[in-house]
Amino acid sequence: MPDEIKEAKDVKGFQPRAVTYAEKMDDNFAEAVAGFYNSVWDEREDGLSKKQKHLLVFAIACSNQKTKSAVKILQRLKKYGVTAQEIKDVMMIAAWTGGIQNFTNLSPEILKEMERLEF
Repeated sequence: MPDEIKEAKDVKGFQPRAVTYAEKMDDNFAEAVAGFYNSVWDEREDGLSKKQKHLLVFAIACSNQKTKSAVKILQRLKKYGVTAQEIKDVMMIAAWTGGIQNFTNLSPEILKEMERLEF
């Protein structure tokens, strides 16, 4: 397994689906996709932390009604020590940017998962 692909797998805990699909097409393409993934999630001096990046992705998933993705991201947020208030703030931002109906539609599952994860 090339280094770029291994690093992408290490970031997420499992290989991202985009890298898996790219590997089925072409090894060089898979390395390029993995490199892009690594670049996005890399922590840089004076840049966003992985915690902040996960909060952003959570907000985007919520505002786009990607409930399954939001629940998975919520599970990762627990690993990064995110507080319940940080999640609630992000959900309010998602309601603001994605519309109150999106918030209404996905909140029950998110709140249920927050309770399960003991936020």
